[in-house]
Amino acid sequence: MQNIVKLKDLRQNMGTYVDRIKKGQNFIVFKRSEPLFRIIPIEEDRWETVIDFTKIKKGGVSIDELLKRL
Repeated sequence: MQNIVKLKDLRQNMGTYVDRIKKGQNFIVFKRSEPLFRIIPIEEDRWETVIDFTKIKKGGVSIDELLKRL
């Protein structure tokens, strides 16, 4: 079963929904009774780390700094 959430409620309670998504819940987001998009958890096995920029600089590297180096 899909959970339904209003866009306004999602914006106001983002932290709560993030926690629920991390636990595996799915949501269909509606605005004015029309579905806009679906939020689903990421399947971890689909992602691989190519470069961990936090190992280069604590907190990561800004996009501007990265683009300068390319």
